[in-house]
Amino acid sequence: MSRGRVWKYGDGVNTDVIFPGKYTYSPMEPEEMATHALEDLDPGFTAGVKQGDVIVAGRNFGCGSSREQAAICLKYAGVRAVIAESFARIFYRNAINQGLPAIQCQEAVKALEAGDELEIDFAKGLILSGRGEFPFPPFPESVLKILAAGGLIPSLL
Repeated sequence: MSRGRVWKYGDGVNTDVIFPGKYTYSPMEPEEMATHALEDLDPGFTAGVKQGDVIVAGRNFGCGSSREQAAICLKYAGVRAVIAESFARIFYRNAINQGLPAIQCQEAVKALEAGDELEIDFAKGLILSGRGEFPFPPFPESVLKILAAGGLIPSLL
């Protein structure tokens, strides 16, 4: 079970605003990447995000380039999960590979608002908030193992 606060964004949040393109080829550790998370979309995000917070967004979250830094910077900024109506395929896989749950749940996206508190039960596939309970397809055991280990590489060690 995971608890956090909602940060809500719209449709088409692309990898250039998740992790600004100007930093793509600058060598940096994940903790430094986190300081640039969403800075072009929401300049107050990194100052306000807390460990366990959740991003809720519309359609096609993570579209754009295939940069892994987009998932890495969110994870290291403290984001516990991303809930969206839909995900760009490559972002979805990069998120799972980094140990960042990507949950598709249209009903939750429509109901939740910025600042709401929620809980996510990954094993049961359930999002709980003061606005209701929202089921989502539970992750397969293999994905739960990756998420529990903190990413694909740690799950193989």
